[in-house]
Amino acid sequence: MRKLVLAISMLAFAGSAAFADPIQDRQALMKERGKLAGQLSKVVKGEEDFDASAVLTTLKALQANAEKFDAEKLFPAGSDQGDTTAAPKIWEDMSGFKAAEDKLLTNVKEAVASPPGDVDGLKAQLNTIGGDCGACHQNYRIKKG
Repeated sequence: MRKLVLAISMLAFAGSAAFADPIQDRQALMKERGKLAGQLSKVVKGEEDFDASAVLTTLKALQANAEKFDAEKLFPAGSDQGDTTAAPKIWEDMSGFKAAEDKLLTNVKEAVASPPGDVDGLKAQLNTIGGDCGACHQNYRIKKG
């Protein structure tokens, strides 16, 4: 029985190591982030009704997403090769890259701490958060062409 438990544990570990791909991990994190921002954007555009509770839930999910960001794990040396749009500037300016992410996290936390009471409030917060995303993409992402 001990050997079976050990064998299963080793297989589980090997399986989890096989999925530890920083490019896929960061792409999944960013896709989730984009989806959450898109949900908020629909409210700002009037495509969905403003629901303070739903907006706060989405902002909290965006905060949780931003808190998962770990530059060392998601952008280790050598992960600039392959199916990625991460710009070389990330590895040349890692401190600036981390500062950009920290700014986003700070602004999302502020939005959660003071949730918007209406569409205009959400629009102002989303402009700030979207500005953080846009600035990071402009500096640290290769545009697909």
